[in-house]
Amino acid sequence: MIVTTTPSVEGRKILEYKGIVFGEVIAGVNFLKDFAAGLSNFFGGRSRSYENELIEAREAALREMQNRAAKLGANAVVGVDIDYEVLGQGGNMLMVTAAGTAVLVE
Repeated sequence: MIVTTTPSVEGRKILEYKGIVFGEVIAGVNFLKDFAAGLSNFFGGRSRSYENELIEAREAALREMQNRAAKLGANAVVGVDIDYEVLGQGGNMLMVTAAGTAVLVE
């Protein structure tokens, strides 16, 4: 599956538009990750626990989007946009949404 942020696939012709597809993931951050991130915030530096959670959520959202595109008969997703949002009381939930247009390319 070709996935791109551009509106087309270079060197390929779009034969058919299949529709807009989404992949959504809502991930909770557990106490240990939150505690470790708090230490990074206090002492400075990067929070590996939050970074890893973000990477996993983004990859899962992209996989879900690709799976939905494949179910529509697409072999590519163009115009992909990824959005991040913090949810929940205390901001302890992370929502990642991947969206794009499922297409059939030659």
